[in-house]
Amino acid sequence: MRPASERGMTVPSRSARPGDSPLRPAGGRHRAVPGTSPIMTMPDRLAPLIAPSPAPWPQDAPPRRHARPENKDGKRNLPPVRADAMWVTVLIPAHNEVKQITETIASLRRQERPPDQIVVIADNCTDATAAFAQLCGVEIVGTRGNRHKKAGALNQVLDRLLSILGPNDAVMVMDADSALDPGFIRHGVDYLATGRYAAVGGTFTGKPGGGAVGMFQRNEYARYARDVRRLRGKALVLTGTATIFRASTLQEVVAARRARRLPGLPHVYDVRVLTEDNELTLAILHLGFRILCPKECTLTTEVMPTWRDLARQRLRWKRGALENLVDYGWTPITRPYWGRQLLSLIGIIVITAYLGSLAYSVFWLGGVNLRPLWAAITVIFMVERVVSVRQRGAAQMALASTIVVEMIFDVFLQAVQARAFWQAAWRKERKW
Repeated sequence: MRPASERGMTVPSRSARPGDSPLRPAGGRHRAVPGTSPIMTMPDRLAPLIAPSPAPWPQDAPPRRHARPENKDGKRNLPPVRADAMWVTVLIPAHNEVKQITETIASLRRQERPPDQIVVIADNCTDATAAFAQLCGVEIVGTRGNRHKKAGALNQVLDRLLSILGPNDAVMVMDADSALDPGFIRHGVDYLATGRYAAVGGTFTGKPGGGAVGMFQRNEYARYARDVRRLRGKALVLTGTATIFRASTLQEVVAARRARRLPGLPHVYDVRVLTEDNELTLAILHLGFRILCPKECTLTTEVMPTWRDLARQRLRWKRGALENLVDYGWTPITRPYWGRQLLSLIGIIVITAYLGSLAYSVFWLGGVNLRPLWAAITVIFMVERVVSVRQRGAAQMALASTIVVEMIFDVFLQAVQARAFWQAAWRKERKW
């Protein structure tokens, strides 16, 4: 591989003080990015990151081998490094996030272990996202001709950035509408430095707002975090809200895609899919690495403000996850995921039968007359709803005990899941 200097790129200096940006020019001088809005500015030395390039390495280059041989559990380790020697670059793809971007950056500034570099990727913005980010003193990169939303925006930067990163580097990707709790990066780096984990994600709670639909989402996120804690961080998905990767992991994903050992074009994110974060999780697991979502890595994220927005988001998640599994097929890695899809299908059948039984009792028998089976299911559902939302307080537990309120959201999710199955089966047009 040619030296970085011959490719017109500047390698960040590792002698900089913690918290300094290696790519910010002296005096903080900026220039406008060609082909973008005048407010979308960036440091001169970061300009090469958006230069057109089909791939970060030559097509005939061999894959980089950073991983150690398999362990007894069949998983691979990465070389351990000193946590205080790991260089953390945060990438924040942002499309018209002027209302959220300053809070997101502020949460990074408040970290117990601050990142070494923060880059906001202004993707086809028509508002002042880039200007507000610039006032916060972070690097800004504007995308060029990106038609692939978040995945495409990240690929434009990662295609260039990965070629100058080494085994001591970590890349954190987080949403522009999320805010990290203070210990996120410190704990995430500690786990990555051991070499046992290729990536560390977080569990999240919902930000205020959204009325009843926001309340349901906050309860749902609390249940998800509870489930992950009970599994000791063994989450099935590295969510896009915030995840830290060893740079060598992402380099190997690109190499594996190029060698056709993984689906997709030779980039980190597969732009063909609806759920790029879920697909990248499957890619990392199929390379034999471990992932973790530890209890110490927490954050808050925006909730969907309306039922329509939530339905659109969840349909994309559910259909995308199903199509990711079709791409990867039946493997030892995907079996638990296929099992969850089967459980979802069973859930649709059960909830339909349950509601059908209630309707029959009301309209044909003149009242609610639950059979013992459905009465038992009702009690189990009530207990599960109450216990699993305990973290949200007594008021939410009392509300969950009524069953009816929680049933509304559960039926909504089951309906979205059924629609996802239908669209995937009939290959309906994908929509974001």
